This record gives sequence, C-alpha cells and structure tokens, in this order.
Amino acid sequence: MEHLKVLVVDDESRMRKLVKDFLTVKGFEVIEAGDGEEAVDIFFDQKDISLILLDVMMPKMDGWEVCRTIRKYSQVPIIMLTARSEERDELQGFNLGVDEYISKPFSPKILVARVEAILRRTNVTASDLMEVGGIKIDKAAHQVSIDDRAVDLSYKEFELLTYFVENQGIALSREKILNNVWNYDYFGDARTIDTHVKKLRSKMGAKGDYIKTIWGMGYKFEVSE
Repeated sequence: MEHLKVLVVDDESRMRKLVKDFLTVKGFEVIEAGDGEEAVDIFFDQKDISLILLDVMMPKMDGWEVCRTIRKYSQVPIIMLTARSEERDELQGFNLGVDEYISKPFSPKILVARVEAILRRTNVTASDLMEVGGIKIDKAAHQVSIDDRAVDLSYKEFELLTYFVENQGIALSREKILNNVWNYDYFGDARTIDTHVKKLRSKMGAKGDYIKTIWGMGYKFEVSE
C-alpha cells in the first residue's frame, strides 16, 4: 500500500496526528484537513487521493455534506468517523455512498486494517498509480495527466503509454509492442504503431520527446534529466 494518498479530515488536530502517525508507518502519504470546506478544496485540487477518512461533526461543512459533494464526481472510498453510533446515522452514511463506518473511540490499528482492506477490495494498489518525469498514469481510472494537466488519450494511446512507462529504458521492437499492446491476435501492419506513437507524442507536448525512435527497430521510453 506504499505511496497511496489518504485524506484525513477532522477538526481535532490531535485525532488527525494520531491517525496520520499510524498510516505513515504503513507507508501511506497522509494529507490533513481541519474542516469540510478545506477537505473539498484539497480533494479537487490534488486529484490523486486514494481514500478519505472523514469525521462527521465539523465546522463550515459537516461530513455528510462533504460526502454528498464528492460523490457527485467521484467514487473514491470514504470511511466515516463519528462519536455517535446511532443506527440512523449509519444508514444516512451508507445512503450517501460511505464505504465504511467507524465509531469513536476506535483502535488506530483496526482503522489501518480497515483502510488496507477497503483499498484491496476496491482494487486500488500502488501499482495502479505510476509517475515519471511529470507524467502521472492512473491505470484503475484510465487517466493520464502531464504536469498536473489532464491529457485525453484514446484507449490504445493509453495502453501504449502505459507499456512504454512500464518498460522505460528498454529498447522495444515494433513486433514486441504489437504483441503486448495490440495482442497476438492482431494481424495488421506494424506501421500502425508509428501512427499511434505520432499521435501520442503530439498529445504529450514536450514530454513526447521521452519516446525515442530507434531506427530500423522500434522505440524506447527514456526520461531526460
């Protein structure tokens, strides 16, 4: 679960620190928010948060409203934290799309175990997220951003870029690219790769230079220092 980003939202700094300490030890990157409005701003600004730990009772915007706002745009896993354990509160949370519900006081070790279990269940793993040379690839969401700007790629362009990044520094023949990105059942002309690479480079702007042409063979993805 290393390097996955968790947003911890609680108006009690002591509670945030407690949770942060336990999550950091497990290899998570923790971002803190002290109220609901700050949480929403951070979530939409950062765009790569893997899970939210969300307190219910907070100033400016409570946890229900934060959840309602985020759920309009994202299915990011949300664990609600609350000092109240009334059944109607739980039902309201699940109706809003909360994934898990934990009542205070709780064991931090149990909380971390819940976080890890939810991320496994939602198939969010570190290998789904790749970053190199200002290029971020989210394999689960099928999204790419370059210098924090979203780039609209076709399905094959996305697969091609992902394959290049996963094999950076390795010379790849057209045949190998064809077999791995288009699969063995594709019987078309290998020059289709050149066409896709040309489009991909164009969409990547200056970062397109990372895809080097190896004359007479194929390509190599190499990040310039």
